[in-house]
Amino acid sequence: MTIIQRQLKQKMTIDLDGPDGNAFILLGKAGSLGKQLGYDVDAILSEMKSGDYINLVQTFESYFGDIVTLETTNEELL
Repeated sequence: MTIIQRQLKQKMTIDLDGPDGNAFILLGKAGSLGKQLGYDVDAILSEMKSGDYINLVQTFESYFGDIVTLETTNEELL
């Protein structure tokens, strides 16, 4: 018997303008997604926390942009 890790079936969407766009929520999602994907979660979280909110969002996007769509009306984040 072979056991494989379940893959995420569809792209998740996060509205950065709502409560899910909170920095702490994004850090939590990065941690759980990173674990599921076998990433170095400590390194990702450190990189996300190394700057301001824009850095946090850009870092999140760079690691998880293939599986998470970030939506916002904030021009600074686009």
